[in-house]
Amino acid sequence: MNKPLTLTKADRLAIERELGRRRLAEFAKMAWHVLEPATPLKWGWALDAICDHLQAVSKGEITRLLMNVPPGTMKSLLTGVIWPAWEWTFAPQMRFIGTAHKQDLAVRDAMKCRRLIQSEWYQTRWPLGLASDNNAKLRFENAKTGFREAMAFTSMTGARGDRVILDDPLSADDANSEAALYAAEITFTEALPTRVNNDKSAIVVIMQRLHERDTSGIILGRGLGYEHLCLPMRYEVGAAKSTRFKDPRTIDGELLFPDRFPEKQVADLERTMGSYASAGQLQQRPTPRGGGMFKREWFQVVGAAPAGCRWVRGWDLAATAKETAAWTAGVLIGKAPDGRFYIADARRIQGSPADVERLIVNTATQDGTSVKGSIPQDPGQAGKAQSQYLIRQLAGFTYSASPESGDKVTRADPLAAQSEAGNVMIVQGDWNHDFLEEMTTFPSGKFKDQVDAATRAFSGLIDGTTYTLSNV
Repeated sequence: MNKPLTLTKADRLAIERELGRRRLAEFAKMAWHVLEPATPLKWGWALDAICDHLQAVSKGEITRLLMNVPPGTMKSLLTGVIWPAWEWTFAPQMRFIGTAHKQDLAVRDAMKCRRLIQSEWYQTRWPLGLASDNNAKLRFENAKTGFREAMAFTSMTGARGDRVILDDPLSADDANSEAALYAAEITFTEALPTRVNNDKSAIVVIMQRLHERDTSGIILGRGLGYEHLCLPMRYEVGAAKSTRFKDPRTIDGELLFPDRFPEKQVADLERTMGSYASAGQLQQRPTPRGGGMFKREWFQVVGAAPAGCRWVRGWDLAATAKETAAWTAGVLIGKAPDGRFYIADARRIQGSPADVERLIVNTATQDGTSVKGSIPQDPGQAGKAQSQYLIRQLAGFTYSASPESGDKVTRADPLAAQSEAGNVMIVQGDWNHDFLEEMTTFPSGKFKDQVDAATRAFSGLIDGTTYTLSNV
């Protein structure tokens, strides 16, 4: 009869050391008690998916990785704390740069990583000394020349790394700031790529979605070749899929991590956050399913507008002619005798000032003299001069210029209310798709020009000074 195998303490330690070194997920489970001694670990397949992708980076299978996950799924702990410590168990020469929208957050993760490496648990299994002359909050180095450095995202200068970890490049407030979105875009496209050592170095971006133009939007929109792991809080049949990972869920609305986020908690989050924040931060798509401020199902497409409508063409003028700049857009809306509204035409252009002038004049000619036209007047003398110039070119037509009042969302509220009530129709045309795409992603969408033009036209209609056009 065989005797049961008895493992010594040294045997158990050797097995644990080898198991932890082989799999990041196992290492993370083992390390949990060091990082969170008072909190029981809840593990799920979503955490395995994150670990598997990070491990693929360590193996050299991935050099560009984007992970979109909801808050509370250990993204910072796994990516910025546990992963560097794990990789140092077999590749201590690796150099890590960790960055986030606030330097304090990057420093927080660096300090946690240092505490983990210096812990008795880690040193017993994978002895690794830290350099005494380079062991600070912002940067610490080990005895094998590897280092872990922390810095703010928009201030990326100095060292280069084998691994650059970008964790939440934008805050929720930044998503409402054009300046912050632009700064993040410039930093990501121009500064961050220069922080890697060589062509084998990796960039890992992990974040929740906040805006169509956030860093994830730049990566996906420009086709930058990143492996993409997308983990929405609720499964959505037919939604965008990850590149090398198959979501195991099959039921629409099925939760990502029910042990950590049960149904009641998720429902409470959705009610508290609202549809816009839930769509980005929980569902990883920065506009609510079915539309943002305007829902697709609110608009009925019809063949023609009825006779007797009063019409206004509203314009929104772009500031520049660059390809990535806003569009100049003109939208024609009529109010029927029964009080319903008909959006009959939308035109837009990205062009030079001469191109814009030509489009506006030609459109006014096609609309006819009985259509009222409304052009925005930007603040300052230059804006006044531009609007006066355009009005002179439109002599013979009923056009006027006026400043915008209030923010874009506030200006869109009256049109949204009428749309939700089913009082706004869309006249069928080849412009419908782009127009509705912009409407249903407003205010989080990349472009807002057609919405601005539509709200200006709608405002002109409801002020009671519009004109009748018999044939549209």
